[in-house]
Amino acid sequence: MARKVLDAAHKIVAPGITTEEIDKLVHELAIENEAYPSTLNYYHFPKSVCTSVNEIVCHGIPDMRPLQEGDIVNVDITIFLRGYHGDVSETYPVGAQSKSSLELVKTAYESMHKAIEICKPDTPFKAIGEIIGSYADSKGLAVVRDYTGHGVGKLFHSEPSVPHYPTQMKQVMRPGHVFTIEPMISQGTYKIKEWPDKWTVATVDGQRSAQFEHTILITEDGHEILTARNENSPALNI
Repeated sequence: MARKVLDAAHKIVAPGITTEEIDKLVHELAIENEAYPSTLNYYHFPKSVCTSVNEIVCHGIPDMRPLQEGDIVNVDITIFLRGYHGDVSETYPVGAQSKSSLELVKTAYESMHKAIEICKPDTPFKAIGEIIGSYADSKGLAVVRDYTGHGVGKLFHSEPSVPHYPTQMKQVMRPGHVFTIEPMISQGTYKIKEWPDKWTVATVDGQRSAQFEHTILITEDGHEILTARNENSPALNI
C-alpha cells in the first residue's frame, strides 16, 4: 500500500503543484484503502506525508508553496494497514535539472541499492554505513549523520537503528528482521539545522539534499524489498 500511495503522489509532481496537494492526495488515498497515514499526529506532526524540497533534508511539512522548475522534492510516506507500517520515500526532479542536482539524486538512489544488495543473514549492520559512506565520498557528497534507518512493523520506529555512515555497530542481520535503509545525501556538509517548527530539517549551508528509502525484510537466504518499485511505478528520470 505504501508503494501504491507513493506512486500516486509521484504522478502529480510537477511545476505549479503544491506540497499541500500532494498531502491531500496521500491522505485521501490512504483512507479510501482503509489505511492510515502514519505521520499524521505522530508526535504532533500535522500532515499525512513529509515533503522535503531542495535544501530540506527531511520532515518537511507540506504547504502552499508551488513546486518550481528545477526543484527536487523528496516524498516520504508511511502507511499503517492491518496492524503494520510500510515506509518508503523517493526524491523526484521537478522539470529540468542541473547536472549537479541529478548527480545528487542518482547517488542517493544508487547508494541505497548498493547497501540493499549486501543484506542477508549474518551481514553486520555496520556494512550498510560503510558502503553508503564510501560511495557518497567517491562522488564528493556527504551522508547526513543525525538520522538513521530503523526497524519498522507493528511499530513505526523500533530497533535496530541502521546508520548510513561508518560505525562500530556489532549487531548482525537475522531472518525476520524488517528495517529501513534511507540514506540522506547532501551536496555540501553533512551538518543540519532544525527549523523553529521542530520538524523541518535543513542543510546548514543551504545546499541540496536527496533521500531514497525502502523497507527491507531479511529472509532465510537473502532479502526482500517490501516497498519495491513495480511495472506501474512512474519512471524516476534520473
